[in-house]
Amino acid sequence: MVNLDDKYNRSFKTLRVSLLSTCNLGCIYCTMGSEDEIAHDHRPQTPAANFVKIIAGLHGQLNLKTIRLTGGEPLLYRELETVIKGITALGIADVRMTSNGFLLERMAPKLKAAGLRSVNVSLDAMDAETFFAVTRRKQLQRTLAGIEAAIACGLEVKINSVIMQGQNDKQILPLLNYAFKQNVPIRFLEVMAMGHLFGNSEKHLFTQHQILDVIASRYNFVRLARKTSATANYWQTEQGGIFGIIGNESEPFCQDCNRLRLDAEGNIYGCLSNNNPIPLNGNENNIELTGKLQQAMQQKQNLHFVGSALSMMHIGG
Repeated sequence: MVNLDDKYNRSFKTLRVSLLSTCNLGCIYCTMGSEDEIAHDHRPQTPAANFVKIIAGLHGQLNLKTIRLTGGEPLLYRELETVIKGITALGIADVRMTSNGFLLERMAPKLKAAGLRSVNVSLDAMDAETFFAVTRRKQLQRTLAGIEAAIACGLEVKINSVIMQGQNDKQILPLLNYAFKQNVPIRFLEVMAMGHLFGNSEKHLFTQHQILDVIASRYNFVRLARKTSATANYWQTEQGGIFGIIGNESEPFCQDCNRLRLDAEGNIYGCLSNNNPIPLNGNENNIELTGKLQQAMQQKQNLHFVGSALSMMHIGG
């Protein structure tokens, strides 16, 4: 294992892999919404074998515990089952995915069979009109059907909801009630200063405190102890429902972040707040790879996420 020199004693144990920079939704916190941005990318997708080769090298150095597959939208990646099987064959059993759920209903069972353990599904509204306003796509029911299919086939499921001031902040309680009905945790996310929102996110920010105030109007709850390296703070209601808030502005979690990111072109990043790619090809020797991992560790923020012009569609949430 590589010994990373970091005054906060941070390490890389979770690798987030952006399989492609394409999405079939046009969420307003991710893109400007032009069809060029959200149309299918016609460039060839990176072969699963390339991803597995790079991940194998990183695992050999870092003893990774968790791989999270992201995008763009990972369900659009044609070799998704193959890459999941390749990762588990490396001895990494905890393979997770973040998805918009649009194609999940038909794919969930075979992904579970391939070795996927859990999925976080983005759901930003329970009202069809608000869902369309945020995602620029209709068919809210497709996402709900995907969530329920994933639950039914035995995948661990969490719901992720990005809350934006004046856009979907009235959806907090409906989203919470749906998650409680499905008996799955939900995490509300403060909007992140990424891509087109870099330097322009404050007017959209609906804070952790504001979210808690809304929930307190309906539920009594207590705060749960935060787990090491967790992105979310969690609370439990008197009825037993669990919800979390990823308060990257209100309550940053940089101090023990253990995440490393790999994009679809084979570049690694130590932090979302840094858009300087560090290229890998899977052929690095141990010394070369250690040096690049040291560079990635130096990208981490000391105390607070500051954002980047890097698009979330490129590097994943």
